[in-house]
Amino acid sequence: MASLALVFLALLLPTISWLWDYIIVPHIWRPYIAAKRLREQGIRGPPYKFLKGCNEDVKKMKDAADDLVLDVHDHNYLPRESPLYTGLGQSLESASSTMSGPGRFFQANDDKTMVACAQNMVKELEDQASSNKNGETQVELDKQFQELTADIISHTAFGSSYKLGIEAFHAQKELQEIAVKSLLNVQIPGFSYLPTKGNWRKLTLEKKLRGTLMQIIQSRLSSKGSGYGSDLLGLMLEACIATDQGREQHQLSLSIDEIIHECKTFFFAGHETTSLLLTWTVFLLSVYPEWQARLRLEALRECGKENPNGDNLSKLKEARKLMSMVFLETLRLYGPALFLQRKPLTDITVGETKIPKDHAIIIPSAIMHRDKEIWGDDTDEFNPLRFQNGVTRAAKVPHALLAFSIGPRSCIGQNFAMLEAKSVMAMILKKFSFTLSPNYVHAPVDLLTLQPKFGLPVVLRLLDA
Repeated sequence: MASLALVFLALLLPTISWLWDYIIVPHIWRPYIAAKRLREQGIRGPPYKFLKGCNEDVKKMKDAADDLVLDVHDHNYLPRESPLYTGLGQSLESASSTMSGPGRFFQANDDKTMVACAQNMVKELEDQASSNKNGETQVELDKQFQELTADIISHTAFGSSYKLGIEAFHAQKELQEIAVKSLLNVQIPGFSYLPTKGNWRKLTLEKKLRGTLMQIIQSRLSSKGSGYGSDLLGLMLEACIATDQGREQHQLSLSIDEIIHECKTFFFAGHETTSLLLTWTVFLLSVYPEWQARLRLEALRECGKENPNGDNLSKLKEARKLMSMVFLETLRLYGPALFLQRKPLTDITVGETKIPKDHAIIIPSAIMHRDKEIWGDDTDEFNPLRFQNGVTRAAKVPHALLAFSIGPRSCIGQNFAMLEAKSVMAMILKKFSFTLSPNYVHAPVDLLTLQPKFGLPVVLRLLDA
């Protein structure tokens, strides 16, 4: 009996320890204390449920709004995609990177890469349209833009290793889709380690993504004698190398895992945001053809019949240019991220609100972009001219546009994204006019980023047809 008791105790103690560390503290104690501290400050929300949190309520509201289809002139998709805020109403109460100096990564020759990749896409679309007697073709432009921006970021980030970069992109894209599907599921501790079909697929993709990026990185590190390359990965490795004085030993200031995470970040950010900016801009220019015509005239005036290059693109970059205004207004109405998230590293106080360490703060940028007190009564309308005096004067507060965030954590690739979008848009406008296909259904959906649920079918017409 004594030996059985010892065995029982030997099993009981680690079980209790596991329950305390992985169940009681993270799923009972911390949520209770967090809710209590916020209630004491007058900040209330829906009640927390064990393991489920508020996910069940959010999922029900999203399912109820999922069949809602909007008119193409209706840009207020928040009741459809942000029911947590618009549906709960009063139950919720308001309460730069080392790689790029001040935080804007852009290489002098990147515009050539962008134009070369965009040329291939535009040529394919031209061939499709010219093969029809009426000079028209219907295409899913959202898919075209996804492939194009993946091609551009692969060349820019990984240079000669861009084919491996494309493989990494496809793996990461599928992982994103898996993450979206499981986002509001009940998170049972330990479930992700079970040998289910979904878990095996996720593990396989993660191994492929890591292995592909590791292959690219190790290839660069082994060729340090000839330099690490002039692309984004090469510059990052160059910045991460610390050389000890008097020695020839090189040591990375970032671990391989950290470099891999950086690659994932700029791959996702550099591809997804630009692709969606182009997608929603084409949508808006199709709905408002007068703006499409105005931008076409500007593109022809600044670029002529030549392809965009560093000189004429610099003119289109000016804040006074209509193309800049249209892109900024697109980012306000259809920014890729509906929310920004920040987590304090220490206990902080914002105004009179105390925010505990490690508590995620959600900044609903999409809702703030529609605040009439900030943007005026026409906040739900497409009006690029609100930006004619620059971003800081477009609203009643200087930093109202949060599409790229602000501060030291702002997007390091925003200049790259805007230049890429302008290059592609200028080339399309000079070759085609476009309208929405009769098959288009206006149903923006939040899949980590704001995407057209049923794609963007567009009818392209050759201008010289």
